Amino acid sequence: MNTENLIIIGSGPAGYTAAIYAARAELKPLLFEGERLGGNPGGQLMLTTDVENFPGFPDGLLGPEMMEKFKKQAERFGTRIVSEDVTRVDFSKTPLSVQTASGAYAAHAVIIATGAGALWLGVPGEQTYQGHGVSACATCDGFFFKDKHVLVVGGGDAAMEEATFLTKFASRVTVLVRKDSLRASKIMQERAQKDPKISFAWNTEVKEVLGDGKKMTGVRVLNNKTNEEGEMTADGLFVAIGHKPNSEIFKGQIELDAKGYVVTKPGTSATSVEGVFAGGDVADYRYRQAVTAAGTGCMAALDAEKWLAARE
Repeated sequence: MNTENLIIIGSGPAGYTAAIYAARAELKPLLFEGERLGGNPGGQLMLTTDVENFPGFPDGLLGPEMMEKFKKQAERFGTRIVSEDVTRVDFSKTPLSVQTASGAYAAHAVIIATGAGALWLGVPGEQTYQGHGVSACATCDGFFFKDKHVLVVGGGDAAMEEATFLTKFASRVTVLVRKDSLRASKIMQERAQKDPKISFAWNTEVKEVLGDGKKMTGVRVLNNKTNEEGEMTADGLFVAIGHKPNSEIFKGQIELDAKGYVVTKPGTSATSVEGVFAGGDVADYRYRQAVTAAGTGCMAALDAEKWLAARE
């Protein structure tokens, strides 16, 4: 079996940026982008319609279009891209081992860039209108809801943050909370509750996202105290019930925090295992932006390059 210099697992902004830097450094990286069906090649940006906050694109562009450009750039410098999911890794010995459905691969260094996924409600209509009214990222999509009425689902810090941020654009923000109280920190609760644009619907669960076939028009809700059902009209729905890092296959192989995020050494992309680096949302629960993911993907490639050079 050939031993690769560097294997990159994941293909969002972090994975592709790591590949661009690694390929230009003559490391001949091999990147697993995930399967077209079931996997998530391109990461969360594949679910975003317009990206307007990435520097260098003054007119904005579609999320999938941006990922296609990232991919082309990585390939231009010689990255080999395989459309398969990595199913298993073994970081207990060198060379490091990476397994897919079609076989095993060995590498001196590995970059983990598998990203994270928003937790969704799993109700009818939600997937249909993702990118057409339904979102999980206010900083990505809030701008498109100027002077509109939007809903935010959730009762934690993330939901309060999203709701407060959305008041910059929306005329009205209604927060739908499953319980009769918030679990957000006191300061976040107070900020949201003082805001005249924000109102709360307690004991409220979304049962269905409604739309006209093109865009979302509202939601069907249930009051879990009275068992009454009703409809709410709205232009947007922001789901803020948390994110889950795509780190299942790394359990027991590298250090993960309590929520499953890959732990990196402060100021670097190095993980708890020599030769394994991480970038993007799989290691970042705080910023979760395309531009920060690309930045940490760059860090991971530079760290891997230095590490490999020191070993030669």
